[in-house]
Amino acid sequence: MHPLSRRDFVKSSSLAAAALSLTPISALASRSRSDSINVGVIGCGGRGTGAAVDCLTADPGVRITALGDAFEGRVKSSRQNLLEQEAFTPRIDVPDDRCFVGMDAYKRVIASGVDLVILATPPHFRPIHFDAAIRAGKHVFLEKPCAVDPAGVRRVLAAAEIADAQKLCVVAGTQRRHQNGYLQAMEQLKSGRCGQIISARCYWNQGGLWVQKRRENESDMEWQLRNWLYFTWLSGDHIVEQHVHNLDVINWAIGGHPIRASGMGGRQVRTAPEYGHIFDHFAVEYEYPGGIHVLSMCRQIDGTDGKVEEVVHGTMGTLRTRPGFAEITGNQAWKFDGKESNPYVQEHIDLLSAIRSGKHVNEAKQIAESTLTAIMGRMAAYTGKTVTWDFAMKSKLDLSPPSYEFGPLPVAAVAMPGKTPLE
Repeated sequence: MHPLSRRDFVKSSSLAAAALSLTPISALASRSRSDSINVGVIGCGGRGTGAAVDCLTADPGVRITALGDAFEGRVKSSRQNLLEQEAFTPRIDVPDDRCFVGMDAYKRVIASGVDLVILATPPHFRPIHFDAAIRAGKHVFLEKPCAVDPAGVRRVLAAAEIADAQKLCVVAGTQRRHQNGYLQAMEQLKSGRCGQIISARCYWNQGGLWVQKRRENESDMEWQLRNWLYFTWLSGDHIVEQHVHNLDVINWAIGGHPIRASGMGGRQVRTAPEYGHIFDHFAVEYEYPGGIHVLSMCRQIDGTDGKVEEVVHGTMGTLRTRPGFAEITGNQAWKFDGKESNPYVQEHIDLLSAIRSGKHVNEAKQIAESTLTAIMGRMAAYTGKTVTWDFAMKSKLDLSPPSYEFGPLPVAAVAMPGKTPLE
């Protein structure tokens, strides 16, 4: 689905070294290249390790100095994977006493003397970790989505205001916002090449993803953390965890968030216990100010056709975008033919350049709004009710577990439209 995923990037030190040679050092000229930026990684799975490699690639002054995860094995494997990247080995400075394990590992990473933290745990934890990092005065790379429920979104928004007051830099993992094709497409759209926007569509339809079957003697909490994709309290369901990318592009194109959502979805194919309780398909209609309606579809079912793109219809033309492709058809046709950089690295280049130059950048509010857009769609599909933005923003829904201990944690019932309450 992507030209180069973070996980693929971790596996290839030669690709990492090549990307390093292309880093635009001139953007960092306000500080010496020898000035170190110490980075801590919170969440050491494939996503966190890959983001660490992207950050190292983006700036020769980056040093990885702390790692934290709920599981010791992930911390050790992440450190080993990073050390095996020959281009970066001298900048991996993570002794045993800066390898932190447990549910409170994030606190110790933040307190270890880092300048910047990468937040790459399952999405449920991001509001907690983001709030702690900002209050400690750290710059943040905030993976998407930033929350799984309205309570988490509000916490991120509150911390974003503190980040603004302290001039802390925050960049989100919505890499399309840092991708040349998308940036140029939005310039064309804002210039009026498509006329007035009247409707839009977006899709993330694909096959299934990895699944972690339960190990013998594994507690409920441990299994759910390892198999986090399939539990709404951890991932937000795939409409939030994955489809947020497309919804973020739509919000970007329209220039704001929707005012209401109605939709449907279900759990038709992935019904085995290892798939937790999430849906495997959604279809949601969003209404934006000015009567703009957006069709949103996402699916994770093997054997089905794939489609990952955004389409914006205007009075004079239609914009179609996907990674590596952007085209306008209509009265003023246009097609992106420029050079595309690796957006997973570019988002870190932009963050680190802002930190070095003193330019304040904060993407927390926009990712919070895009996350709530996705949550609205899930709430509408789970309940069969129309959900307004104002209702979602004030909703008391909080999916936090009773405790964060490795012990019993019953799996929630599969949502049933018409029976699951809207709260």
